[in-house]
Amino acid sequence: MNSQVRRLILDLGPLLTFFAAFKLGGFFVATAAFMVAILAALVIGYALERKISPMPLFTAVLVLIFGGLTLYLQSEVFLKVKVTILYAFFGIILLGGLATGRLFIKYVFGHAFDLDEPGWRKLTLRWGIFCLALAALNEGVWRLISTETWVDFKVWGILPLILLFAVAQTPLLLRHAQDEKTPH
Repeated sequence: MNSQVRRLILDLGPLLTFFAAFKLGGFFVATAAFMVAILAALVIGYALERKISPMPLFTAVLVLIFGGLTLYLQSEVFLKVKVTILYAFFGIILLGGLATGRLFIKYVFGHAFDLDEPGWRKLTLRWGIFCLALAALNEGVWRLISTETWVDFKVWGILPLILLFAVAQTPLLLRHAQDEKTPH
C-alpha cells in the first residue's frame, strides 16, 4: 500500500470511528471508541513505519486528555473544545515559527514538496491563518448548534474545508517549486 494512502487511512480512521460510534451509541460511546481508535492508529503506524510523527502524537495526547475528561466528567464540552485547541495550537506554532524564522511546515510537507524559501514562508503563513480560522469556526459552531450537528460538521465540514484549502495551495506550490519535483 502506498505510504500516503496508509497515512491517510491512519489519520482518518479514528475520526470515522468516532462518527460511526456516535451514530450507533451516542457521544460518550463515540469518545471511548475515538480514544481506542487513535491509540490503535498510533500503534499500527509505528509498527508499519517505525516512527511516530509529532502531529498524530500530539493529536492523540489531546484526544486522550480531553476524551478522558469528557468521559470522567460526563461533559461533551471537553472533546468539543479539543478541536479548537488543536487547530489554535497548530496555527500558533506555525505563525510563531514563521515569526522566529522556523518553518515548521517544512518538516510536515518537505518530503512531498521542494519549495524555495519564499514559498515555504507563504505556505506557512497561509496554513497558520487557516488553522486559526478553523479553531475560531469550531468554537463558534459547537457553541451554537446541537451536538449531533457538530459531529456531522467535525467530519463532513472540517475535512472538506481542509482538503479544499490544501488543493487551493496548488498554484503557490507550482510557482515556488525548485525543480521538476511536483507535488504528489
